[in-house]
Amino acid sequence: MSSVRDYFETLDYGPAPEAADAAQAWLARHGGRFGHWIDGAFTEPGRHAFETVDPATGATLATVVQGSEADVDRAVAAAAAALPGWQALGGPGRARHLYALARQVQKHARLLAVLETLDNGKPIRETRDLDVPLVARHFYHHAGWAQLLETEFPDQEGVGVCGQIVPWNFPLLMLAWKVAPALAAGCTVVLKPAEFTPLTALAFAELAHQAGLPKGVLNVVTGDGRTGAVLVAHPGVAKIAFTGSTEVGRVIRERTAGSGKALTLELGGKSPFIVFDDADLDGAVEGVVDAIWFNQGQVCCAGSRLLVHEPIAEAFVRKLRARMETLRVGPPLDKAIDVGTLVAPVQLERVRRLVALGIEEGATCHQPSWDVPGGGLYFPPTLFTDVEPAMTIAREEIFGPVLVAMTFRTPDEAVEIANHTPYGLAASVWTDSVATALDVAPALQAGVVWVNASNLFDAAAGFGGYKESGFGREGGREGMAAYLVDRVERALPAYADAELAPPAGPSELGDEPSTGGGLDRTPKLYVGGKQVRPDGGTSYPVRGADGRHLGEAGWGNRKDVRDAVEAARKATSWAKASGHARAQVLYYLAENLDGDTVRFVDRLRDLTGADEAAARREVDTAVRRLFTCAAWADKWDGAVKGVPVRGVVLGMHEPWGVAAVSCPDEAPLLAFVSLVAPLLAVGNRVVATPSPRSPLAALDLVHVVEASDVPAGALNVITGDRDALAATLADHEEVAVHWYVGSAAGSAEVERRSAGNLKATWVNHGRRRDWYDPQQAEGRAFLRRAVQVKSVWVPYGA
Repeated sequence: MSSVRDYFETLDYGPAPEAADAAQAWLARHGGRFGHWIDGAFTEPGRHAFETVDPATGATLATVVQGSEADVDRAVAAAAAALPGWQALGGPGRARHLYALARQVQKHARLLAVLETLDNGKPIRETRDLDVPLVARHFYHHAGWAQLLETEFPDQEGVGVCGQIVPWNFPLLMLAWKVAPALAAGCTVVLKPAEFTPLTALAFAELAHQAGLPKGVLNVVTGDGRTGAVLVAHPGVAKIAFTGSTEVGRVIRERTAGSGKALTLELGGKSPFIVFDDADLDGAVEGVVDAIWFNQGQVCCAGSRLLVHEPIAEAFVRKLRARMETLRVGPPLDKAIDVGTLVAPVQLERVRRLVALGIEEGATCHQPSWDVPGGGLYFPPTLFTDVEPAMTIAREEIFGPVLVAMTFRTPDEAVEIANHTPYGLAASVWTDSVATALDVAPALQAGVVWVNASNLFDAAAGFGGYKESGFGREGGREGMAAYLVDRVERALPAYADAELAPPAGPSELGDEPSTGGGLDRTPKLYVGGKQVRPDGGTSYPVRGADGRHLGEAGWGNRKDVRDAVEAARKATSWAKASGHARAQVLYYLAENLDGDTVRFVDRLRDLTGADEAAARREVDTAVRRLFTCAAWADKWDGAVKGVPVRGVVLGMHEPWGVAAVSCPDEAPLLAFVSLVAPLLAVGNRVVATPSPRSPLAALDLVHVVEASDVPAGALNVITGDRDALAATLADHEEVAVHWYVGSAAGSAEVERRSAGNLKATWVNHGRRRDWYDPQQAEGRAFLRRAVQVKSVWVPYGA
């Protein structure tokens, strides 16, 4: 007979199955056949159905309906009909419903946990102890936001009907991440769960109805990607929130371009797990278990790239391989197992194919000595060593229990390897040195960084990616903002066609005499701190409001844009400068502009035909706007999030990097300053195209910039055709965010082209701002879009 000591040595446990009776009874009550949940009731199951299967046994759990265009129409119509009443409840009224939903989740926690495990294949310990409690937490947290909405988000309102598409790896938790903030904001929802795992979404909708949620506020339409495509394209949907693969996210960005739909994308990852030589190695090994073998590695932020400090690499791999031997793979309903099944045969085949490719490319594959059980979609925990960064398994998201290990010698090398990926969702840093952790975390291009931890989540902490891992956040204040829109933006009028007329095309210098009193007509751009001639060697005439020829401006082309982006990319000193230092430069710029008021007044009168008072008002307002942005430079500073674990989350505001700005024609000085200054204030480097018809105001400002200690490359100015240059900027892989103000067609083109590297965009869809109105042209709306939020989880307290 084994002793307790033997059990601790072998970690041998007998089976501890969780009964599935509650879930089976719920399935039986519905006859194992489900329609959609629309307008507070299930629809008839219908003819076009497919099976959802238990991946551990292959048994059919239920059949669900393949959603059609008509089904989506009906669901969107129900959501639209429910929207006015839901909004009319106000934040406190909606908060009561969200509290009720949280309590309903807690009351039926066992049903939801078991149903999730049956449908998905993840261990019952994970659904019971993580997923379901976090679902309740999200509804409680967002009930609080609903209560505080009118004071914490003044002048904002819910975006409207939201289409939400969730994946199969966290079916119920992803539902909560999306549905809770949407309902709190006053939106109504049409949710499409993954075709592999629709059951908990349908169960939740039924429970929500029992909790008194008004009909039509939450609708669930089941189906595969075809149903999702219909939802994305539906004209009645005001926002799409998608979690899934980068490839599908790119398609959604293209298909929503120009529609006016708000969009958040939480996409793939290839997250680094960095272990320094001073780390607690045993603790770090357990961190690896949580990072890559949690949910069978089917986690978008899984720590799938292990980067180990060279002096400890051999010892760490030895410990890790020993720990792999003790992992338990088996039936997901067994409370004593660590790793369950993959979700579907197609996913198992993908993992097998990529593992075989890793071996073929020369990496060394390590797996436990034991075999996985038969009869289910099991795959053993796998470790690759001798991995080169260029190997497929080091670059592609495998989405399975597969870890690739590499070594590094210095912290800088660790950061370089970690960032050598198009993804940027999450990272883990393991070290006993606080200085090392807080030095490395800001350098990692990832939306979430865990210090001496992995896969921690909470409703108070924003979650989302950098680069091709998507944009937008879920959780925290920033997650709420994603479901709100400024009321003033909705009321903006459309441009008149004449206001968007393009400039005259390129011409030869000297084709007309200038009446500008000896103005310098040499066509120059401003790139890398220097005035340079355009690559094409051409210019175009700039005319005043009365038709007079005022001078020439350079006609920028693709090469000029590439040079400007490269100059901006290299200007890292601006991003690294303190907020105080950036503020001083912007204050100096404002003072120098103010000291040159007379020249700018004369220029604006010639360009726009304004009288002296109006031109002076534009200059004075531009000066004040620079002062305002300077004031914000050291105050737009993120937050410390209180989370219910041992630690805190630092919600850090970080600049995007290289930002593109496409400016309108009206108020050519003020609009340019209003768009460029907030981006500069928070540390972005900017490539700006000023008003195409009145570029001389911005070119004059360049001379002030040169005299104001703005570092070379922090601001670059390319003149020419707005939409042609905007298209090139939107295509550029090194541009991280693009603000565009122009036509509706130009806005659509910027959004469509941004899908290449999934850059964030802020476009005006052909609507005109009043650049003199602070509510429309400055403040938090601009600052919020000028940064991305990084959540750094730091151990703290006893």
